[in-house]
Amino acid sequence: MNKRILSAAGALLLMGLPGFAEGSGFLDGVSRVNDAVNGVVWGAPALILLATVGVLMTVLTGVFQLTHFRHWMRHTIGAVFLDKHVTSHTDDKSISQFQSLCTALAGTVGTGNIVGVAGAIMTGGPGAVFWMWLIAFFGMMVKYSETVLGIYYRKRNSHGEWSGGAMYYLRDGLGGFRGCKGLGKALAALFALFCLIASFGIGNMTQVNSISGNLQVSFGIPTWVTGLIVCAMVGLVVVGGLQRIASVTEKMVPIMVILYVIGSIVILCIHIDRVGAVFSAIFKGAFAMKAAGGGIVGYGIKLAIEQGMKRGVFSNEAGLGSSVMVHANANVKEPVRQGMWGIFEVFADTIVVCTLTAFTVLSSDLIDLNTGAIVESWNGITLTKANLVNTAFAMRFGFIGSAFIALSISLFAFSTVLGWVHYGTKSTEYLLGEKHTIPYRVLYVLLAFGGAVMGDNLAWNLADTFNGLMMIPNLIGVIALSGVVTKITRNYIARTFHGSREKPMLSAFEEE
Repeated sequence: MNKRILSAAGALLLMGLPGFAEGSGFLDGVSRVNDAVNGVVWGAPALILLATVGVLMTVLTGVFQLTHFRHWMRHTIGAVFLDKHVTSHTDDKSISQFQSLCTALAGTVGTGNIVGVAGAIMTGGPGAVFWMWLIAFFGMMVKYSETVLGIYYRKRNSHGEWSGGAMYYLRDGLGGFRGCKGLGKALAALFALFCLIASFGIGNMTQVNSISGNLQVSFGIPTWVTGLIVCAMVGLVVVGGLQRIASVTEKMVPIMVILYVIGSIVILCIHIDRVGAVFSAIFKGAFAMKAAGGGIVGYGIKLAIEQGMKRGVFSNEAGLGSSVMVHANANVKEPVRQGMWGIFEVFADTIVVCTLTAFTVLSSDLIDLNTGAIVESWNGITLTKANLVNTAFAMRFGFIGSAFIALSISLFAFSTVLGWVHYGTKSTEYLLGEKHTIPYRVLYVLLAFGGAVMGDNLAWNLADTFNGLMMIPNLIGVIALSGVVTKITRNYIARTFHGSREKPMLSAFEEE
């Protein structure tokens, strides 16, 4: 049965190809079931669970993201310029700490940072940005906890590569508790299966679809041409495994993020006189009593909270357990040291990139800051979440601005494709064994072409659901092992700040 998982996952995502069983009663039924499940995994209960775990880990670690802000900033982005070990490449199968960050950011910094933020504002109003910030603040410690556990419970495979992630701390951590062995194994398998399926959709086909759509609209490039090019580029990178992926993302991610940040800051400087009004709209909108543009009293707060938190999680993936699989490959022994990169990952993704997107949109006269309503048209152009940021840049820079955003979305999406192939590979390794990772990568590359020509349909929605389903077993593991994270953190703080000589807590396994 296990050998059929890859072919079944591939067939599932082939539903995304144009004309595949259109109008099928079976697919209509699948769609209804998926909508119901999606409403749960991305609805209020799941978001409340995520926020609760974030608050719990923030309290247990002594609000580490604030009390040790200077420390984790100095040992993450600050160390890139001061500590050669952070960026140095090793001769073994691991990657540098900076490469692990870039590969993790490649998987998280995607279309959600542009289209997702615009969508949150369009639906939830300016106030959604506040809730996006709040979930990111607590999400920092969720990502920290995941990463610490990923390092602590990782193991080497037969090729000498590190294998770590939620499936390992569920199996060996949660499963190590009395009477929980079966539960740990079951949750680990579910997480790996959800991640494997999500990698084809959220991590691959939908991202390539964004690339092909953007390039077709902006430059008239046929979708099939984009599909072939992306397919070839992804193939050339993934054939070299994680080390080649990390080598590419190490160069690509900083450049694309810096360029987008500079472009957004230019817009912000042009509209510097509106910064006060934008901040006011964000905080007022966060507690508005009506929905954007009017509506039922109290419904506005619900929309702002749901959209802000949901899009924040979509963007930084804190709680999903995905990026742990690449952080676990870093050439670092101290779990807390890599955990701090997890904090910075959320900070860079949401607090920096998403915030700049939000300010670009809110300062560009495309949103009524008093009511939160979307301007229906601008010079005859109907605004959608896909072209809201594009329009904001085009208003100031014309075609160059529009082309810049189209290319930014394409680069962000392509980096996500590269990041997610590693997540799917590790999930395949866990479920089926190392020998099945090559067939997985071949299928992953081929489906990139399918993503370029597929429509906006069931495949997208199914992948979205499986992406969210990863959160449930992962958060169960984080809660169950919260005591372990707390002990590791206190051990690090005692040795680093108080001169304690107690033995470092580096691994759950003595041989590692």
